[in-house]
Amino acid sequence: MRKMDWGLIILFACLLDVMCGDPRWLPHPVVGMGKVISWMDRGIGWWLEKRGWSNETHRVPIRWLGLSFPIVVVGGVWAVSAGLVHLAYGWQPLAGGMLEAMMIWLAIAPRGLAEAGLNIYRALNKQKLEEARRQLAMVVSRQTEGLDEGEVVRGGVETVAENLVDAVVAPLFFAAIGGAPLAMAYRAVNTLDAMVGYRSERYLHLGTASARLDDLCNFIPARMTIGVLLLVFWIMRLDVRQAWRTYRRDAHLHPSPNSGIPESLVAGALHIQLGGVNVYHGRLSERARLGDPIEPRQAKHLLQTVRVMWWATGVWVAILIGVSALV
Repeated sequence: MRKMDWGLIILFACLLDVMCGDPRWLPHPVVGMGKVISWMDRGIGWWLEKRGWSNETHRVPIRWLGLSFPIVVVGGVWAVSAGLVHLAYGWQPLAGGMLEAMMIWLAIAPRGLAEAGLNIYRALNKQKLEEARRQLAMVVSRQTEGLDEGEVVRGGVETVAENLVDAVVAPLFFAAIGGAPLAMAYRAVNTLDAMVGYRSERYLHLGTASARLDDLCNFIPARMTIGVLLLVFWIMRLDVRQAWRTYRRDAHLHPSPNSGIPESLVAGALHIQLGGVNVYHGRLSERARLGDPIEPRQAKHLLQTVRVMWWATGVWVAILIGVSALV
């Protein structure tokens, strides 16, 4: 049971992120989650190979086997986090609140997201296209070699816009309704999706449960982001009407039921077009176009997207603090 006001805990967690980001000296729980996922992946892969199961012959059993990822990883992360928080509150309420704030801090990443976008922007601003491609490659899985400035900007804007939900709105939403343990569990879901949730030959069925759980967890936060972003666009004097029109027309075209929401809103507000052809491991992937190419994509649009992300973070935190004061 939480003893401190959850609004203050969230505020302190966000201040920690703004001031410290993700310090290298502090072991990050996502690294531990990744090691557990990798260990399970190797074990399951060995078992499937030994049994001779393939996607063609054992599609349904492999999907059921994939449930072990969220059960073990997400369930384990929640249990460990809840146990630690319970012990901390039992010892000293202030210690419990501080521990929750630190866990939530590690579950969010607005500063890291901003730095990733700004690193690309600075390289483009200095006309160092190759460096911009390298910086983009650090945060996306698509192939970045040979991209022109407009495509680099597109990759950066899409990354910052999409991860506004994953790295800010969703973890804080779950922190508000279930404290740090639920925020950490969400981070485990997000990590699973990034590692085994994509549609490659290996994870086509094995990663289905992880991918669907990530879609489910982001469903409400992504839609809460709509109002937050429209308010931010109004504050920043961007095109609110175009953002709304683009969202209504294009969001559903995105292959993800959630990512198309922030991407289409940002595309409309900035008068640019997102989506297009991406290359993953040598294979072309056609993504639906979101927005209209009213303006050519430029480095300034990436800077604007980072500012939108920071404003949205501030507005969302203010909303959560306001709600905490009323309940």
